[in-house]
Amino acid sequence: MNQVELLSDRVAAVQLDRRRNRELQRRERIFDDKLRTIGVDKDALDHQVKELREKEQGQENAFKIYADELLCSDRVACVLEQRQKKDERLLNEAIVRFRQQFQQPASRREFDLNDPELLKKQEGVRILPGLTGEDPAQRDRLRKQQEQLRAWTLQQQDELERAKQQLQQELHQYDQSRLALDKRALELQKMEEQSKKAAAIATKDFNRALAAEITNRRLQEHHEEEENNQTDILNQLNGDLLMENPEQNMSVLGLSRLRRDYYKGMSPEELQQYTQYQLQQAEQRKRAVMEQREKELQEHHERMTSARAALLLERQHARINKELRRAMDNTNALLAQAHDAQKKHLQDVYTNIPDERYFSQFNTSSR
Repeated sequence: MNQVELLSDRVAAVQLDRRRNRELQRRERIFDDKLRTIGVDKDALDHQVKELREKEQGQENAFKIYADELLCSDRVACVLEQRQKKDERLLNEAIVRFRQQFQQPASRREFDLNDPELLKKQEGVRILPGLTGEDPAQRDRLRKQQEQLRAWTLQQQDELERAKQQLQQELHQYDQSRLALDKRALELQKMEEQSKKAAAIATKDFNRALAAEITNRRLQEHHEEEENNQTDILNQLNGDLLMENPEQNMSVLGLSRLRRDYYKGMSPEELQQYTQYQLQQAEQRKRAVMEQREKELQEHHERMTSARAALLLERQHARINKELRRAMDNTNALLAQAHDAQKKHLQDVYTNIPDERYFSQFNTSSR
């Protein structure tokens, strides 16, 4: 016959497994002396690792932004240098073209004296035989030369004037282009400064908001932890393990018989002394938690102060940490001395040393 698994049985099994796992975790947490007495703040360690990674990421982003700005500045400088070289090359080419067009050897004043083709130009002139050295067309030739020279002079003056105007226009255009480039460079620099300022303001606001959020979260976590510790202490104090109800020791077989599983082996006076000792331990634990919280708040305040001061207060931060460590060592030494004194006092007060039967009843359950 097939067995049918009901939904209620499945839910009950899941709840039983959950309770069993919770009980195992609680037992490991309670029976671990190191974790119960010293404790490890894993959340604080994780938060410190997260802050370190965020700081490294911020530095990497800052270096990347600085490298991008350097590349942008180099590109602007290269573009300006190329434009300057191009303007100089165009100016040199314009000067060469001007010299080729308006300053040729034929336009010189003494070119007619050094003209290599002078004889070819005078090919039509004939000298009469017998009149060597006479030049009947001298006056006409001199007049034509003067007219030609005057025309060349006027032409050269016009060409020089046009060349000067063109050169002045080119220089004006060059100055305008340089002014435009300088203006554009100033605009880019101003935009870069504005972007840096906006990024700095955004980073500052984000850091303030993050610091406030971390502070609130830590205060809330400390408050919840304190409430949980108080609740746990009250549950432990009011539980059957510490209350040690004597009625539970009685067996159903008679008043002279005791139940072995509920036997405590302690009188009411010893139970009262043990309860007082537990209360003292709870007060000491509460005091230690309060001191630890105050110390953490003080360290957090110092960390935020040192973060605002950055590298200028790094040595002071190291000195403050050194002093805090020295104070913590002194506090631990004082606590150790107090613990030793209390242990010695307890050894003097409690002369009745428990045997193996007393210790065998513990560590059987976390409740």
